Amino acid sequence: MGEFNEKKATCGTVCLKYLLFTYNCCFWLAGLAVMAVGIWTLALKSDYISLLASSTYLATAYILVVAGVVVMVTGVLGCCATFKERRNLLRLYFILLLIIFLLEIIAGILAYVYYQQVRA
Repeated sequence: MGEFNEKKATCGTVCLKYLLFTYNCCFWLAGLAVMAVGIWTLALKSDYISLLASSTYLATAYILVVAGVVVMVTGVLGCCATFKERRNLLRLYFILLLIIFLLEIIAGILAYVYYQQVRA
């Protein structure tokens, strides 16, 4: 087989690389914020959990923490994949973003379907 000739980075590709890195940093910060809200809810608002009839409040707080961690890991993976320019890491990053996107769509559909039960 022939040698692999690496293409030289143009201004556009360098710009896209830094834009993707900036997006991943914002994605990581959003995950940190979601996780912080979940931890804050568990730590400071746990006194109210015993007053509630259902465990939905507690489950929601744990879901926020887990979702925040998943988003943070995805953001860090995206930053690493961007700077190392590894195709396998970029594919894994794309798959994780796709899974997060599909879960958000499913959550929106479920919220719409069960809107009346939540409202009551």
